[in-house]
Amino acid sequence: MAILRKFNRKAKVDNESGLSTNSALSGGRFFNKNGNPNMDVRGMHFFERLNIYHALLSMSRLKFLLVIVCFFIGINLFFASIYLLIGIDHLNGMIASNNAEKFGEAFFFSAQTFTTVGYGRISPIGFAASFAAALEALCGLLSFALATGLLYGRFARPRAYIRYSKNALFAPFRDGVALMFRMVPYTKNFLVNVEVKVSVAMRVMDDDVLKTKFFNIPLDIAKATTMVSNWTLVHIINEESPLFGLSKEDIKNAQTELLIFVHGFDESFSNTVISRTSYSFDDFVYGAKFVPMFHPNADNTSTILHLDKLDEYAEVELPVQF
Repeated sequence: MAILRKFNRKAKVDNESGLSTNSALSGGRFFNKNGNPNMDVRGMHFFERLNIYHALLSMSRLKFLLVIVCFFIGINLFFASIYLLIGIDHLNGMIASNNAEKFGEAFFFSAQTFTTVGYGRISPIGFAASFAAALEALCGLLSFALATGLLYGRFARPRAYIRYSKNALFAPFRDGVALMFRMVPYTKNFLVNVEVKVSVAMRVMDDDVLKTKFFNIPLDIAKATTMVSNWTLVHIINEESPLFGLSKEDIKNAQTELLIFVHGFDESFSNTVISRTSYSFDDFVYGAKFVPMFHPNADNTSTILHLDKLDEYAEVELPVQF
């Protein structure tokens, strides 16, 4: 590989088709550590890019529960206000003596109607109040059907429960050097027929234009029949590796990024699951090896796996200088 040269961010960018590897048109890493693309999409109308279903499925549990609670409170506040606008005298059985208590009773009547509980003490009188109550009951049935579907979708959604080491290491391997990272499943959802593909992205000067070059790099072992413990993925740095002959400074100047793609079959979901992550040049550690994560138990009848040791490594001396 040619020696990396200093580059100018204002490289030529004309005649771009959108599929070019011209690095002057991109910034930062390609994928975040959580596997999501590092892309800020603009130029679309709000309702075109809004995907409520996907957002509710992919957000964290705490945010999802907060959305459900806020929606429940908000819609009951809305219908309580409607009942007050129609007139409190159209709600039979009200015993409130002031405005605050009237609003409270209207709110809880709304909650009872929305959930179709209906204790019976308060009942609507007249067409307007009865129509509002019937409409709210319909909204409640539809809302609970949607919430049930979302809860099931979040619960049954296929997901690869894989954690990756924080760093990728340049470590001694077979009288040479290899680039290593490791991953581990962290639930009882064991994967079978697991395959890992790794690419490396490097920014280099080509004809006075800063370009991103992508290389598919081979792994010492890229496929596994099953994955029940930690797995260290190893790329041997030899003459066929795009990293061969590069110094630490070269790798940094090239803004090297390791792109990881994992897919396998999850027996629990009976479906194929996918996971991805990336390591940027800031995540590389030179001269280190991973600390073992597992050992036999006291009576040597089973294996103990320590998930908290996933990121632990020890410094070692490399046979070559980086």
